[in-house]
Amino acid sequence: MFNRAVVLLSLVVAADAFVQPTLFSTSATARFATKKEVTNGEATTSAKKKGTNGEAAVNGNAATNGEASEDPCSFVVPILGDLHIDPRKMEDYSIGREHIKSIIKDAKSQVGENNVALVSLGDLGESKNCDHNPDNPFELFAGTSKCHTMAAEFLGSFDVPYEVIGGNHDLEGIDEFDSDARNLRNFLKCHGKETPQFCREIAEKTLLVGLCSTIFREATYTSHEVIIDDEQIRWFEDLLKSKPAEDGWKIFVFSHAPPNGSGIRIIQENHVVNGCCWLNHSSEKNCRKFIELVREHRCIKGWFSGHFHLGQDYQDSITFPTIDPSEGPYPNRGSCVFAQTSVMRAGTSRDGRQQSRLLRGSKNGFEICTIDHKNDGKVRVDATITYRDDSHEVGVYAHEDEAYDHDNYFKVYQPQMDDHAYVCAEDEELCMLTPDPITEETVAWWKLSCGRVLGVVNGMMLEFDKSTLAPLGLVMSADELLGKQVAVVDSGLEECMINFEEDGMDGADCADTEQDNSREQAVLVFDDDGVTVVQPNDDGSYWRKIVRNKIARMKERRREKAAVEFAQMFLPVRTEEEAKQKCLSTWGPYTTTSGVAKSTGVEGITKKKTKELNVYSS
Repeated sequence: MFNRAVVLLSLVVAADAFVQPTLFSTSATARFATKKEVTNGEATTSAKKKGTNGEAAVNGNAATNGEASEDPCSFVVPILGDLHIDPRKMEDYSIGREHIKSIIKDAKSQVGENNVALVSLGDLGESKNCDHNPDNPFELFAGTSKCHTMAAEFLGSFDVPYEVIGGNHDLEGIDEFDSDARNLRNFLKCHGKETPQFCREIAEKTLLVGLCSTIFREATYTSHEVIIDDEQIRWFEDLLKSKPAEDGWKIFVFSHAPPNGSGIRIIQENHVVNGCCWLNHSSEKNCRKFIELVREHRCIKGWFSGHFHLGQDYQDSITFPTIDPSEGPYPNRGSCVFAQTSVMRAGTSRDGRQQSRLLRGSKNGFEICTIDHKNDGKVRVDATITYRDDSHEVGVYAHEDEAYDHDNYFKVYQPQMDDHAYVCAEDEELCMLTPDPITEETVAWWKLSCGRVLGVVNGMMLEFDKSTLAPLGLVMSADELLGKQVAVVDSGLEECMINFEEDGMDGADCADTEQDNSREQAVLVFDDDGVTVVQPNDDGSYWRKIVRNKIARMKERRREKAAVEFAQMFLPVRTEEEAKQKCLSTWGPYTTTSGVAKSTGVEGITKKKTKELNVYSS
């Protein structure tokens, strides 16, 4: 996948161009640097060039002998991923801090004290009881006053100013605070912040900008979603408009989760199926808003995120604004390089890596590096980006992928236009998407006439974003899909076939579809035993927003616990386990196409069969 790691963003002749869509006023083209250009040094990896003090040079220019300190655009920023501090397990944090403090000390002498800062990407405390509160042995540590006080002391001990943003666990002090607003105020107070977001001018016309998750209890769906509120989004957009690339501004953004469209593909299936991969994941409009801003405002040069607890040894933990033409169309990521950030403590890592990021910049460009906490804090250059002008860069991976088996464990397939898995054009009246029964090895995707994108991978049906083709969420799980096939058929009829004699349908009119240019289609999952209709959600999406926030689930578990205790008292059961087997829960919303609420029976549980045709809906 990465045979050609050098990426050149520049104006090129039309024959070689991969032109961005005209959705935004800023137009640009892209191509890959030729081998001749690389040989001539036009796009040479900085990993092979050394400064006179042994440090890797920034874009081939040595940061030594006072040269960097004379450059007002030079800066150094260590970046910490998900800390998840456990007060019982502080050894890894102490070791990691010493690694970074050594880097900071050297950086101050090279670029000046004002041009060095520390950034934390949130999720500061462990989301479990850490024996921290004798009065409440069940209280989670994350989000509490003790958590944020301890995190502030830790972040403030690096001998450099720090900036911090909240992740999906930082308002989790549910026993101490009764609202997100009160929990957020405590977060801000502990860290000396006036607002959830931050903006720091780290060097001349160079900004560090952070966006903070501010919703936990009030999340409509999973509390693990990282949600940037509307006020911050407006502030961010206004800031970008006031700092245009043509005036020389360069902005590096920090958020707990990455934005949709970042191209970072080392995300576990649990983040996809639970709908918490991307910023504002459950809101279609706001989920896509961030990549739209990146495309429009080419002052955004880098975007750093954590959230996945995965290492930095994979090349696809960093993505450049464009990709090899052999892999797909120009992805239109503006001028932004996206970078995943790992974790410091061993107990929080999902792949055994313990790493932090290091961002080093100058007037000529910047480097993205790894601080390896399992290797005595060794600094490794991962990518070098050289500014060609205010809106175009050359990006170079500094090493080969160092974790070749990661595709088998951490990667979720992402469609690319006209790749081998694309089946059926969206204008076909009937499309047999899977000619054979689906297995865990089946890979296929298709576009519906309405523009929605669905696919089958790892035995599951997923929905993908229609603009970025990033995975959005689970449509149908493997236990329902394996061994079956999928077809898409036209479902719009020339005449309205509503049965007006059915109770509750008096006066109903046929749906007015004149304003909708797309054809009506039905997604069908079938085998010899029957056909299941995959119904879309009310908003037209297909992925199932199944998981509610933690507060709602906690209350549900309490009700179920009360039911178990009731069963033990009044039903003929002998043990708690037997009582649990006798207790069931029911949920909405609708599960039928009927216009009359005649039954709330659930097929498979209710003895009487409730319907002839299975309807799979949210």
